Amino acid sequence: MASTSTLIYDVFLSFRGEDTRNSFTDHLYKALHEAGIRTFRDAEEIREGQELKPEIERSITESKASIIVFSENFANSRWCLDELWLILEQKRKRGNFVLPLFYGVDPSDVKNQRGSFRIEAKNKVKGSQWKLLKVNCWNQRGSLVIEDSKWTEDNVQRWKAALTEAANLKGMVVSGSETAFIANVVHKIYCELDLKLLSTPTILSGIETQAEMINTWLKDERPGSSVLAICGMGGSGKTTLAKYVYNSNKQNFESSSFIEEIENQPRGLLGLQKQLLRDVLGSNTMMISSVSEGTSHIEKAIQLKKVLIVVDDIDDQDNLSTLFGTRRFPTQSKIIITTRILNINSWFGSISWACHVHKIELLNLDNSMELLSCHAFGSKVPMEGFHEIAAQLAQYCGGNPLALKVLGSSLFVNAEDPRIKNNMIEVWRSKMKSLSSLKGDLDSKIQGVLQKSFESLPCHSHKELFLHIACLLIGQTTHRMIKALENDWHAKSGIQTLINRCLVTFKSHTHKLTMHKLLQDMAIKLVREESKDPAKRSRVTHHDESYHLLRNQEGSETIEALALDVRKVELGMGSEEFETSSLVKMKNLKLLKLNYVKLTGSYEKFPELRWFWWNGCNLKTIPLGFMSSFLVTLNLGFADLEKFEPPMVLNSLKILDLSFGYKLVSICNLHRIPKLETLALWNCTNLTHVCKTIRDLEKLYYLNLQGCTKLWKASFICGEILEQSLFSLPQSLLKLLLLSNPFEILPFDLKMVRVLELSCCHNLKSLPCLPRTLKELSVDWCTSLEKLTFDMGRFTLDKFSYEGCFKLCEIEGLFKLVSVEKHDDPADLEHIQWIKAYENHKVDLVGDMITNGRTFTIQLLYEYGIRSTYLQDIKDESMATHEYKSSSEFLSFHVPSHPKKHMIQGLNVTFLYKSSGVDTYYMWPPFAKISNRTTGITWVYNPVVFCKPRVDEDVVWLSYWPIRNMFNIGDEIHVNILLDNGMTVKECGASLVYIDGNEENREDKFEKMARMKEEEVIGGDLSGFEVTKGGYYLCRSDFFRSMTTLYLKWLFGDDIQCAVELGVSFNSESETDKIKKVVSCIVGVESVLIQEDIGRLIVCGHFNPQAIVMCVREFEKLVHLFSHKIIEL
Repeated sequence: MASTSTLIYDVFLSFRGEDTRNSFTDHLYKALHEAGIRTFRDAEEIREGQELKPEIERSITESKASIIVFSENFANSRWCLDELWLILEQKRKRGNFVLPLFYGVDPSDVKNQRGSFRIEAKNKVKGSQWKLLKVNCWNQRGSLVIEDSKWTEDNVQRWKAALTEAANLKGMVVSGSETAFIANVVHKIYCELDLKLLSTPTILSGIETQAEMINTWLKDERPGSSVLAICGMGGSGKTTLAKYVYNSNKQNFESSSFIEEIENQPRGLLGLQKQLLRDVLGSNTMMISSVSEGTSHIEKAIQLKKVLIVVDDIDDQDNLSTLFGTRRFPTQSKIIITTRILNINSWFGSISWACHVHKIELLNLDNSMELLSCHAFGSKVPMEGFHEIAAQLAQYCGGNPLALKVLGSSLFVNAEDPRIKNNMIEVWRSKMKSLSSLKGDLDSKIQGVLQKSFESLPCHSHKELFLHIACLLIGQTTHRMIKALENDWHAKSGIQTLINRCLVTFKSHTHKLTMHKLLQDMAIKLVREESKDPAKRSRVTHHDESYHLLRNQEGSETIEALALDVRKVELGMGSEEFETSSLVKMKNLKLLKLNYVKLTGSYEKFPELRWFWWNGCNLKTIPLGFMSSFLVTLNLGFADLEKFEPPMVLNSLKILDLSFGYKLVSICNLHRIPKLETLALWNCTNLTHVCKTIRDLEKLYYLNLQGCTKLWKASFICGEILEQSLFSLPQSLLKLLLLSNPFEILPFDLKMVRVLELSCCHNLKSLPCLPRTLKELSVDWCTSLEKLTFDMGRFTLDKFSYEGCFKLCEIEGLFKLVSVEKHDDPADLEHIQWIKAYENHKVDLVGDMITNGRTFTIQLLYEYGIRSTYLQDIKDESMATHEYKSSSEFLSFHVPSHPKKHMIQGLNVTFLYKSSGVDTYYMWPPFAKISNRTTGITWVYNPVVFCKPRVDEDVVWLSYWPIRNMFNIGDEIHVNILLDNGMTVKECGASLVYIDGNEENREDKFEKMARMKEEEVIGGDLSGFEVTKGGYYLCRSDFFRSMTTLYLKWLFGDDIQCAVELGVSFNSESETDKIKKVVSCIVGVESVLIQEDIGRLIVCGHFNPQAIVMCVREFEKLVHLFSHKIIEL
């Protein structure tokens, strides 16, 4: 029997070949395969007299789920019956999902063994006679049938029980459109198996055995068994094992979270806590202001729910305590951590949690060969001619998965030409001969393997680049790294080579290069092995060694890179002050990283650096000779600089970072850095003057002025202080960061800026006329910001965030929110003047982040030309004045004739709704759908905010739609209101609004309409919102995330298959028949299935789900829409 972790297939497909092999089952298999669901289907029909094939038994045990297609002749085959029994046995043992499908048969016949499912023992012979006896009989067609000894009384009773058990499962009867039915089956399987799993390597060699113990631990519900640590050296497969276990078991928990590489996360602990809570609670709305608050929320969440949490690569006890706290509490949750620390039990000494330790094992030779071959040859076995040499290389790797992957990738073979192939064999043999046996502990062996991968790099410059990155540049952005190293080491192509050889990894979300700790340690050891004397090495990065080297002025021409952080040197070494002459001998020094080192003396003979990082620089000004003509990157963070002025023209300098220069006051003569691309002045809190020649920097594309709080109180000049406007930005500038600054209005003309960050500018009140070039804008926590407008008069951003903008009430082209109390335009209240009496009434607006942390009185919401408002718990006779009314979510009417001197101005739409009593943490905004069925135009509107009803309280939504000439006499108009399960519509109404057609008023109206043609409003330019011909989805927020496409197809697409499940209380058999008959007559309905025992009506076809609900309510008022599914054909 396969272990619980040996699951090769997602689905096993059981069927009677002669009934459905070339029809229904073939179509079902194809649909499952195309959906990415790994499905086993026996390709051959089993002949009479044969045993159940071993591969079929194995495939059943190695599948997560099974689909059983019951058809006319299913029970005539004892092989089908044996499959059925084994499938149900797996369900009992492992909880496998089983889905019965009834193809042309009645489920009750299967359940009660009637008709073609009536089975009986064929031979009633006892003892050893069964082995020899075969009875010949003739079937109804006159064909000879040979029955064997399997049809015993015991087997038949076992099969009958299996048929009954399967029929009692929740299955599906094949009816209606076969294509639509199959699509529904695929969707159900996909949802049941929860196939949204973490990505793991294609080859998981030897992982089943490793996971077996952890799977057993996960089932242990005893107190004190909540934490397990997967421990082992770097590269040994801890993360892969954790992902594999996570994927295999997450379905057994209420929710789950996988936090990767916790020690290297740029978001910090607060960001990790938010991710964990978002995963566990399934919500992104929880506000956490501090780490300690986050810890408290996590403790509560783990107690309330049974969750599976994996924290990857944690080596800091404080981080673990911050995430999960230090208190012991009862929980059914399971926490798995991966770490390189074996004695992790000591971390739990201060609390009474027990931590189970699983020490990961390295791969055996067979698994090593498989993993090596995958990366070296693209298959699980070595290419012909490589087996012997591959086995030697696998033995040399010592079972370390990372070493196998890296070295295999560096010797990749993909050659069909025999000459090239033979040459590669020689390359492999030559490489193997160059490897010497490394003696010592396990760490030394892996060090040696990784070193050989390094030696396989094709170019000397690639090797030098790798060593520079490993020793000095980990954590730097890739862009800055390429700029600094391109001229000397061809960094752009070199980094790509290192990525391809699995020596570094690019993290797209941080734009940084990362390197496995083993690889980094290997590089540092390589450099240290160059010489016992640090002065004779190419790179000196050990802080104690660097300290002694500078203190004794022992530098040499060999040194190309040096790093020293005086905070990390051994205590008691002496002063942190050094002479600049200690660097003079290092004539080839190109990369220098100093942290809080003090240099004194002349810079006349200072090395000609390419990359210079000096945090805590003790200089007040920039001396002559400090910056060479070759310098590309200069980082002087946390410096004592008071004035930055380059003493000479620097044609190579591209990146200048003076961030956290708290004493910096002025920056002058920027024209001497004509090639400057990046200027970072983050938190230069005393900076008051910047040279106006910044506008002439034609290459500058990134400018960071975050936290330069005094800059906006002074002028921007060069030389003397004058009162004048701020400097102009260069035309080349693409990204501008102005976060945490005190200005009230934007101090610049943005021109060509594409990315603008203004978060935490608490005094900023408005952003007028934002340029059309701007594509990304962040104004989070601009607490005084009230209004944004654009020079085009429409919303043009691709990315926009505005969390915590508590006063923001208008974003041009997006929405405008105005309280009725402050509203001063009587025309907007022309038909609802009566609501002024309730202007101080409170409403609970939710939905968009604009509602967070705010309380509202009655508001008027403007979007897409639509004007609307919500009235909560208000009953006024004026609300009842509508031409057209309905007691449901739907109404329709034909546009009537009207006096010639009148013309249609708009449409008033109102609906009354309340809470359905369903407890939902989050409610989706309502859909308001207006369709002109005659012209084929449809608008679906999702308001950016809506009122969440309280229990036993009604809410009214009043809206005005500027339809104008979009409706003509005789047009058929449909109005649909579609709500979340947490709300129900009590009634809706609609009225046409007319205007007087006299010449003066008409001329004014037409002029207004002409202006609207340029705006993104109804009657204007809504091309950007057209999702299908004539169909417009008026919403910018992706409320439904991955489900958005399905919802749009439900709302607009005529060719989308719906599967609707209704809850109905069937009172009598005759009523049931009537409902089925009437629903079947609805246009678009293809199948109707009634399950009386559980009170369900399942309808499939192309229709509006609400139409089904309305139809059924003619017979049963308590009908409830449980679910609807949209299936793409």
